[in-house]
Amino acid sequence: MSYDLPVDNTDASKGLGKVEAKVPPMSRIHRWAALMVLLFAQFVLSIDLTVLNVALPSMTAELQPTSDEQLWIVDAYSLVLAGLLVSASSLSDRVGRKKMLLGGALVFCIGSALILWASTPWQVVAIRAFLGLGAAMIMPTTISMIRNIFVDAKERAFALAAWSVLGGLGMALGPIIGGALLEHLSWHAAFLVNIPLMALVLVVGLFVLPEIHVIGNGPWDIPAAIISLVGMASLMWGIKRLAAEMSLSDPSALAAIMVGILCIVAFVVRALKTNAPLIDVTLFENRMFTGGVLVALGSMFAMAALLFLLAQWLQLVDGNTPLESGIKLLPLAVASLIAGASAPSLAMRFPAHRVLCIGLLLSACAMLMLLPFMGNLSYLPIAISSALVGAGTGVLAIGSAAIMNSTPPTKASSAAAIEEIAYDLGNVLGVAIMGSVASIVYRLGLYGEALASAALSQFNIDAAMQSYSAAVVIAEQTGVAELIREGSRSFSDSIVITSVLGGIVMLGVAFLAYKLIPKNLDITEEG
Repeated sequence: MSYDLPVDNTDASKGLGKVEAKVPPMSRIHRWAALMVLLFAQFVLSIDLTVLNVALPSMTAELQPTSDEQLWIVDAYSLVLAGLLVSASSLSDRVGRKKMLLGGALVFCIGSALILWASTPWQVVAIRAFLGLGAAMIMPTTISMIRNIFVDAKERAFALAAWSVLGGLGMALGPIIGGALLEHLSWHAAFLVNIPLMALVLVVGLFVLPEIHVIGNGPWDIPAAIISLVGMASLMWGIKRLAAEMSLSDPSALAAIMVGILCIVAFVVRALKTNAPLIDVTLFENRMFTGGVLVALGSMFAMAALLFLLAQWLQLVDGNTPLESGIKLLPLAVASLIAGASAPSLAMRFPAHRVLCIGLLLSACAMLMLLPFMGNLSYLPIAISSALVGAGTGVLAIGSAAIMNSTPPTKASSAAAIEEIAYDLGNVLGVAIMGSVASIVYRLGLYGEALASAALSQFNIDAAMQSYSAAVVIAEQTGVAELIREGSRSFSDSIVITSVLGGIVMLGVAFLAYKLIPKNLDITEEG
């Protein structure tokens, strides 16, 4: 037995006839039980986005990756995830969203187990890419299933808030979990922890999750899937290459970016003309949808590099163990949890548009507040700033509600894919671009008296300028204590600059939200 959700006849003009999302009838208890499984899956994936930050110093010490290899270890997951989101979300409509999610959980378990046989940086990169495939199968499916399971807009608002909170909480708790594991185990544990968690999703989800099909939407567009993968991969690789080279004239990077842009344009044109597009790009005709997507993209871009750098600063500069570093990032997690849980209620009591804008402005101000600590950064201002950033970004659930409330149930996969692409693209671009800025600040600050007067070899100088962790190792080997002092100061300054630039970007995001999100937004009603 199944019943039809509201039918979307807008695709009838494309020759598809009625496009229906079929969901079995579910009791209230069953709906919220299914939500728990979806939230747990999202939580595990979010942990995986940041748990590596804590494990990276240990992994770097053992595998000795180059700076390029290190960046690929960090970004391979997000790169593959972004490239396959469109294809996976569209395919889930055809094979069933439950099958797609559980298949992704299985891929995640297998990929995490493979880390036991990894002995080189590029093997780790390959495993991270495989995990990105699993994540692409899971992430958009979680939010699209929420859209279909919760027909009532008020229930859906709280479900989406929980989804957003658990995602943010997972990212914040990743360093703590990783730190606790690394206290007693090797860096491999940061991957192996995924296995029991995703196995739980696989087993429980098999019995609790409903199967959801979208019928009448035509065949899966294989050429478009290839175009989207090539386009996103080329664009991201080109940006990462420019960031690594710190040059805007690298021919291969510029060529890759051009290929990526052309492929994305071709994908959009094909999506507008074909009878069965992988994703419905006409969703951007809705102002509220566009605003929600830009908020997701911009906010993640502003924060991604900062979160990545802070985890390293706490260990390398502040002298904390991995576990202590994770614990010291708790202010962000706690504040985000409280704000996210409160966001739906606040948006129902006060104008949702205003709550979203105030939250984004709070995050912007929190990131800008580190500027006075240039040259004298300590944990206290970081803790205060992080807590305020968490409190501000906790309202992003309102942006998710704006996206989903403006989307018909039959197009939930398209909306989910676009939202996840926005978050992932923001993360990749943030790490690549803002991370490159941080690297430039570090190198410029380090290249001074410490290196000039230390009589270091050119090899050691080049290595020290690659990263602060390398500078620490070289200082210990050569006995040049001032290298640690100058490196610490330069690395701290790079975090301050990154935070300030992120704050400026967040101000822009708040402005976009003010302009694009309707002032009469009601998250308890369909858009």
